[in-house]
Amino acid sequence: MSLYYYYTFSTFTFTFFPHLLYEKKILFKCFPNLSISISQKKITTVNINPTGEWLVFGSSKLGQLLVWEWQSETYILKQQGHHHDMSCVSYSPDGQHLVTGGDDGKVKVWSALSGFCFVTFMDHSAGISAAEFAKAGQVVFSASLDGTVRAYDLVRYRNFRTFTSPSPVQFGCLAVDPSGEVVAAGSIDSFEIFVWSVQTGKLLDILSGHEGPISSLAFSPTEGLLASGSWDHTVRTWDVFGRGGASEAFEHTSDVLAISFRPDGKVIASSTLDGDISFWEIATAKLLGSIEGRKDISGGRKMFDRTTAANSSSGKSFNSICFTADGNCILAGGNSKYVCIYDTRDKVLLKKFTLTKNLSLDGTQEFLNSKNMTDAGPLNLIDETGELSDLEDRIEANSALPGVRKGDQSLRKNRPEARTRGVRYSPTGQSWAAASTEGLLIYSLEQHFSFDPFDLDIDITPEAVKEATKTGDHLRALVTAFRLGEKSILHTAFQSIPSQDIPFISKDLPIKYLDRALKLLVSLTEESPRLEFLLIWITSILKSHSEWLKTHPGEFAPILRALQKNISGIKDDLSKM
Repeated sequence: MSLYYYYTFSTFTFTFFPHLLYEKKILFKCFPNLSISISQKKITTVNINPTGEWLVFGSSKLGQLLVWEWQSETYILKQQGHHHDMSCVSYSPDGQHLVTGGDDGKVKVWSALSGFCFVTFMDHSAGISAAEFAKAGQVVFSASLDGTVRAYDLVRYRNFRTFTSPSPVQFGCLAVDPSGEVVAAGSIDSFEIFVWSVQTGKLLDILSGHEGPISSLAFSPTEGLLASGSWDHTVRTWDVFGRGGASEAFEHTSDVLAISFRPDGKVIASSTLDGDISFWEIATAKLLGSIEGRKDISGGRKMFDRTTAANSSSGKSFNSICFTADGNCILAGGNSKYVCIYDTRDKVLLKKFTLTKNLSLDGTQEFLNSKNMTDAGPLNLIDETGELSDLEDRIEANSALPGVRKGDQSLRKNRPEARTRGVRYSPTGQSWAAASTEGLLIYSLEQHFSFDPFDLDIDITPEAVKEATKTGDHLRALVTAFRLGEKSILHTAFQSIPSQDIPFISKDLPIKYLDRALKLLVSLTEESPRLEFLLIWITSILKSHSEWLKTHPGEFAPILRALQKNISGIKDDLSKM
């Protein structure tokens, strides 16, 4: 017998059939001929907003979230995460955006303020191993296991350059010169480092000397020096721009997993398989000290572990490290649910973050129930694919290889492991991000840093902006126009504000709309003839929000520079008259 879910409103009655969710379509009882084809995979959840205008669909297979308005038959919101684990994360130079790469071969660019993904590149045919920003955040580089390094333009949203090696190899790491002119990638097959010119796309050099897969690459922030870490227990430095190209090796006692330069370029940190973080002085090749972090990152008992979580420190190491913006601390994450921050001077643990408490992941619990252990193994890992109702689920479950940690997270028998594959500190020093099994996580010191999906609301309409402008409520009209995002309506609401009300409106303007107001002023100073009106706005905003602008220079520096450039251009034009 089929189950029916009824959603009754003032005019229509919607009927949804759960078994039709497996057909990737939704049928409307009130409109017999209306059928929406939403996704290539089955829809796992459906919901409707209280007033009945919007429908929300979710697909766990692809990680999709769709908001659809049935009256206009248009999408209000489309978002999709990585299908598999995130493998890397990197901040833009201004801290406004993040780029992530996943095992699904996708490169996604996210807004750090709203939490939305605004562009996805799908040119790679295999998993992404590394991704980095360059050219003041306008270019993204990505390295993949498909043997290519690609460069993406964030102005036109296209792949404008592809770098390949003479013979097919798999790239496991990537580094971009601070100038953005040179890109290097390390191979896990031939143990070589390939260096290309970004402008010409030509292969400049092949650096050889490592005897194991290259796990990490990093360019010095101050000098033309490239550092590489490898499984051959060494970290090597290369003079990429010099003629000699000789390398210097820093010997370790275990495999090197990750390296990171201090912001001043004088010290390099390396993480090894035994759970230690070592600090080396570049000029003298001297070991300054080390941190034993195995006990700090250990935690969470897996289902097959025979020891307790406190004693199970085997395999616990940091596979991603990053210095803070001032170089006084180092951030480290690895195959654990924890991310640690250490003081680089005293070599002590400052704070340990727990990224997830999701019990559907392996390695999140400190104590396991012995009742779940059977003669056939852990109860949660017993194969029950024969009881699955969907043919597609049975086929995917039977195709999973034994011992593979990755897989479809909606099937509980796979039990993906809670871990962190990449950590990065923001250049502004106010936040840090982690690419984990749970997704992209951002931790911030800012009190006003919050997820803001542009305040989606059924009352945010052009008519509401016109009504608020007509009644003289200009602040409400401006904020509503910001939420709506329509350029023509925003300009109309902005231009209708009387000059004598500008100081009061700018003072009451919410902080989260400050960057949008400044960007609007930048665009208007290029084209609008109302010079006095714009100068009053600029002066009022700078006076009202001066403290916030001083404490967040990295966030507003590009906008203020553009504003200063436009004002200087206006001044030069007036001086000639």
